[in-house]
Amino acid sequence: MATPLLSLTWTDHLTGRQGFLVVDRLVRGVSSGGLRMRAGCTLEEVAGLARGMTVKEALHYDPANRYVPLGGAKGGIDCDPRDPEAYPLLVRYLRAMRPYIESCWTTGEDLGLTQDLVDRAAAEAGLVSSIQAVYPLLDDEAEARRRLRDAFAVEVDGIGLDELVGGCGVAEAALAALDRAGVPYDGTRVALQGLGTMGGATARFLTRVGLTVVAVADLKGTIANPVGLDVEALLAARDAHGTVDRSALRPGDRELPGDAWLSADADVLVPAAVSYAIDAGNQERITARWVVEAANMPVRHEAELLLAARGVTVLPDVVVNSGTNAWWWWTLFGDIGADAEEAFAYTRRSMRTLVERMLDRAQADGTTPRAAAHAIAADRLPVIAERFGWFR
Repeated sequence: MATPLLSLTWTDHLTGRQGFLVVDRLVRGVSSGGLRMRAGCTLEEVAGLARGMTVKEALHYDPANRYVPLGGAKGGIDCDPRDPEAYPLLVRYLRAMRPYIESCWTTGEDLGLTQDLVDRAAAEAGLVSSIQAVYPLLDDEAEARRRLRDAFAVEVDGIGLDELVGGCGVAEAALAALDRAGVPYDGTRVALQGLGTMGGATARFLTRVGLTVVAVADLKGTIANPVGLDVEALLAARDAHGTVDRSALRPGDRELPGDAWLSADADVLVPAAVSYAIDAGNQERITARWVVEAANMPVRHEAELLLAARGVTVLPDVVVNSGTNAWWWWTLFGDIGADAEEAFAYTRRSMRTLVERMLDRAQADGTTPRAAAHAIAADRLPVIAERFGWFR
């Protein structure tokens, strides 16, 4: 693997906790990648995520678009986001990273952090915006910022468009795989780990086209019902961290151990919470036909190979959950407006195209979808470099 352009570890002078920033590469002098906060976050994890962001950006390259992909980057803080020290730690981290955010790293919400929280902390840290490094690349900065601000103000059924568009992309990736295999939506069962922003939106979009969610895992354990869970009721009963109030459960709903989602009787498994959730040991419990990576890096490499040998297809994060990042830039650069239906339609078309191209390449090369996605990105990077320049 190529060495990233920049890799640094920051130690907070008050708590001793560590934060990380990895810039995998720059395109036009700028990189893109969210900031996560979780206990146990490591530099190695952040480096893998940054490399994945380079791939995600390249996969969405379309010479007809105003949006031109950026380089890949990622930030991480080793702290439980529920810790009373989490917010002041976030502010101090952003203050320390201010030179990079001002010059070359655009960032936003990721695991453990919401965009509202990142925005508030960024302002307190003295930043104009968490994405201000991209502003010099815009044709009309004021208009672009207005368009993105208006898009973040759009709500659908009381939920922000920014919270829904990523799940729309995940759902469409799963549906594309089902359609390719000729599997009807009605009767297809889904199990999810995580009912936060990404997992919750994915569950909503899948159930609204006829799939049945039979298991959902959160911090308290797994909620299961073989005839289907009331997804809307569970979503309404979530707290800010995606944990469901158990008083909202129906008589037929069962509470099971936290890892029971893995072995749920489901056709589609959606890990939408943490990295490294599926490893060589627990992958043998999976009976689903598809694993759809809504989270970043939820399936370890050795587990993916074992799953493939058993005929289980892993749809990789670099494609599946790339919709949120792409939506930011489609909106900011002016490929789409601040409109929910336009955003969903654009996301669905893009995800369909990517999934089909990836699965075609995997079939032709006799490899996994992840390897195929990386191969497609590798083909595009020299084209991007020739046209716009990049550094790594």
